[in-house]
Amino acid sequence: MRVLKRSRLMDQASELQGGLSEQEKLDNVIRLAFGGSRERFDEFVAALRRDIPPATGAVLRGSAVTGCRWKDGTPFDARGPGTSDLDITLVGPAAIGLFTVTGFFVPGVHSRPVSDGDPGIAPDLIPLRETLMAMTGRPVNIQASREVVIQFRGDMLGQPYLVLIEPGGA
Repeated sequence: MRVLKRSRLMDQASELQGGLSEQEKLDNVIRLAFGGSRERFDEFVAALRRDIPPATGAVLRGSAVTGCRWKDGTPFDARGPGTSDLDITLVGPAAIGLFTVTGFFVPGVHSRPVSDGDPGIAPDLIPLRETLMAMTGRPVNIQASREVVIQFRGDMLGQPYLVLIEPGGA
């Protein structure tokens, strides 16, 4: 895996978020979503890196990072293997541009996730989503946000995220 240059997003993610260190978040993701395989995790990140716009970052949020659902504390994959989804957020203006005008919670700032229920909001992301789902054997939701949204959710709301790809292509 490529060594990433430190940035503001990475520095903030490396502080404790929701009581988890960066290493604890990474360990949770590899154990829960990739069956303990660092190789499978690295292949997932490589596939993501290949198919997102240049200078776009990617973070993983949700129960794969924390081990349980934020809303109600339900453990990851509580309904069986492959039942919990992976929540990917692409970070940067090019990612925002992949979504239709109806694909936003906050237009131009924070999109809704591309999912089985809403595939038409970012048609260019469907092949990537299908690839990632085939690799993991579980649902993958992809949305896009400006960096400030990720920082707000992590720092102010205490919702941990794991930086998979640093914005700016680092």
